[in-house]
Amino acid sequence: MKMLSLEQELKENAYPGRGIVIGKSANGKYAVTAYFIMGRSSNSRNRVFVEDGQGIRTQAFDPSKLEDPSLIIYAPVRVLGNKTIVTNGDQTDTIYEGMDKQLTFEQSLRSREFEPDGPNYTPRISGIMHIENGTYNYAMSILKSNNGNPDACNRYTYAYENPVAGEGHFIHTYMHDGNPLPSFEGEPKWVSIPDDMDAFTDMLWNSLNEENKVSLFVRYIDIATGKYETKIVNKNQ
Repeated sequence: MKMLSLEQELKENAYPGRGIVIGKSANGKYAVTAYFIMGRSSNSRNRVFVEDGQGIRTQAFDPSKLEDPSLIIYAPVRVLGNKTIVTNGDQTDTIYEGMDKQLTFEQSLRSREFEPDGPNYTPRISGIMHIENGTYNYAMSILKSNNGNPDACNRYTYAYENPVAGEGHFIHTYMHDGNPLPSFEGEPKWVSIPDDMDAFTDMLWNSLNEENKVSLFVRYIDIATGKYETKIVNKNQ
């Protein structure tokens, strides 16, 4: 597999949709994640990320313009003990509740499938980061329609044990813009993860399509201590 430039991947794609990046910083000290949302409709663009306990949630920037909240208002990030859950929908809660009952990440998602937003049938993408006693591993999942056929759900889970410093993976909902929007294909993309959180945040935000980007979340978690730092960037201020 070829390591791709995350900056290039974003700059060359006007509409990757929603995206999750998970990996380990180059110095090996931090577990790193980023989550971004984009929007083509006024309803999708009318959002901001706000902190909610140890996680975040989406909220309407202008509540008077909120149309259908069902697929756009959710908690993308929640923390369950030493696990950080990052997803593009309310399956964050499904994973949280399942793992709280001793189900695995994969088992928790068995009750869910892609979003009911035909003809796009947006994939549900999810990530889980597990930090314990100075060790770190993560997994990513995508639930998607069978090549646009909503009668079948294809489920893929990718687990990364003992991730290598400076490396991470990137998964997003759509291959590119289109009508209908084509679902992501293949395994998560192999990308580099830097030490500098500010530079990483700036690169991600500046690389996302100016017209379509909505919000960005970045978190660096100290693998030794579990302490973390969070950055949120919202287009709507």
